[in-house]
Amino acid sequence: MNEYRTAPVIRELTRLQEREGWLPEAELREISQQLGVPLYHVESVSTFYTHFRRTRPKPIVVERCRDLSCMMAGGEAARRELDAAIADRDDVEIHEVSCLGRCDSAPAANVGHRTLRCPDAATLLAELAAPGSKAVPTEARSWPAADPYAGDDAPAPYAALRRALESWKDSLPPAERPAIAALKDAGLRGMGGAGFPTGLKWELVAKEDATQKYVICNADESEPGTFKDRVILHDLPHLVLEGMALAGLSVGASQGTVFIRHEYGPERERIEAAIDEARRLGALGDDVFGLGWSFDVDVFVSPGGYILGEETALLECMEDRRGEPRNKPPFPGQRGLFGKPTLINNVETFAHAAAIIGRGVPWWNDLGKGDHKGHKFISVSGDVAKPDVRLVPMGSTLRELLEACGGMKDGLPLEAIAPGGASSNFLGPDALDVALDFQTLADAGSMLGSGAAVFVAKGHSLLDVGLSVTRFFRNESCGKCVPCRVGSEKAVAMLEGRDALPEGATEALRALEETMVQTSICGLGQVALGPLMSILDRFGDRIPTESANGSGAPTDGPTS
Repeated sequence: MNEYRTAPVIRELTRLQEREGWLPEAELREISQQLGVPLYHVESVSTFYTHFRRTRPKPIVVERCRDLSCMMAGGEAARRELDAAIADRDDVEIHEVSCLGRCDSAPAANVGHRTLRCPDAATLLAELAAPGSKAVPTEARSWPAADPYAGDDAPAPYAALRRALESWKDSLPPAERPAIAALKDAGLRGMGGAGFPTGLKWELVAKEDATQKYVICNADESEPGTFKDRVILHDLPHLVLEGMALAGLSVGASQGTVFIRHEYGPERERIEAAIDEARRLGALGDDVFGLGWSFDVDVFVSPGGYILGEETALLECMEDRRGEPRNKPPFPGQRGLFGKPTLINNVETFAHAAAIIGRGVPWWNDLGKGDHKGHKFISVSGDVAKPDVRLVPMGSTLRELLEACGGMKDGLPLEAIAPGGASSNFLGPDALDVALDFQTLADAGSMLGSGAAVFVAKGHSLLDVGLSVTRFFRNESCGKCVPCRVGSEKAVAMLEGRDALPEGATEALRALEETMVQTSICGLGQVALGPLMSILDRFGDRIPTESANGSGAPTDGPTS
């Protein structure tokens, strides 16, 4: 598929942004004329996406994360210190942005192509002395438990793909090919948040009668606390590509796309290098391995926005429109990219799928603890000693995950846990022995979600923690549907700038949440108030409340 068939306007705007640092009006007119599209369409797209700048920036632009893990790591103090340090500089401008996917380096900031940890202004100002340089590449870590090609005696990369092509490409129709049965037997579920059964998803696309189908890897993880896909892309790019190719072979697709967030510059370079190497190996391109089947992969850089993690908003973007979710049905597997059946999974799902097909279902089943199957990459951030990505057996407890990250930072007592990222409900310390699994966490009142555990120590204002998450969803709402756009704004306005919960706020927020859950078009609006309400419900005795005269007063329980 020629890349210009997919969002030519957005691709040109992305190139212009990378070249000039912003989108000059004259250049937009040139793009309109060059591509033969109305100027109003170019304007509409360029003003929707957060990555595009419509005014000329100063020579140095600092994008500072404002969300949960960075807030907890002292982001506000770092902001004040940096603002004071650059007060007399006219070459620097600072923007607060949504989560950069660097929660393991909180508080984080972007400077040009570099993502930096900025614990103090001096550190960041030293980095400003060399604007424009790129991040230093880091060595890939080995993940032998996840990578079927790790170890001296392991087969060469793409062995599972070659074996699949040799054994069943011509002998079975797509829906009956063994890869789908293997994924169904393994019980693999989508690892991007929704948890839909992977084998069933592949089967539904395979059964669609169409000569053209697509496979898309959603690498646009943007939820606070979530950064595991970034690490997988960096360390295991070939496993992700093999999973995509096996998916293409299984559903009858010949083209794949990695849809990656623009903040993941180093990871984009890694996946692009892996694509080039896979083509040299014969694992991608025309006539894969000389066995009469073609499948290729390109990279699409997201122009920004958490909403693009929603499948249909992602498709709208790839079709050169504003990233607003579609009404469903039809679902992407029926009518996706350009109206064709489209399989969309996230990075981790494709990596696990390739490993299961390569190593077999019994191997996957044996990875879990007790009755649980498989293993899971988990992003861990917040008040832990060693924020990182951990690969743990399904069925491991939150306590074991915390211990793997060195326990709580400075020995602080634990107050709350968001086990599945910013969209998951908060649990208390009594949930430490809950197993990491879709069903057990659901039974506990939360969810595995995007696979991101955020641990919160005593000392934080839980009201501020809940407001931070709600503000994120408010900021990232695409604005298409009124319940999400207006409801999230009302919730933030009700709490912002307050040290205590206004009288009657809990009841008002509960009614607002019910309306948003029932009437929002997509999952963003449906979960936007969930984490905040879980804090009010589970930790209400620790939230200070305003009395009738407006003064703040704690309830009987301790405040955080």
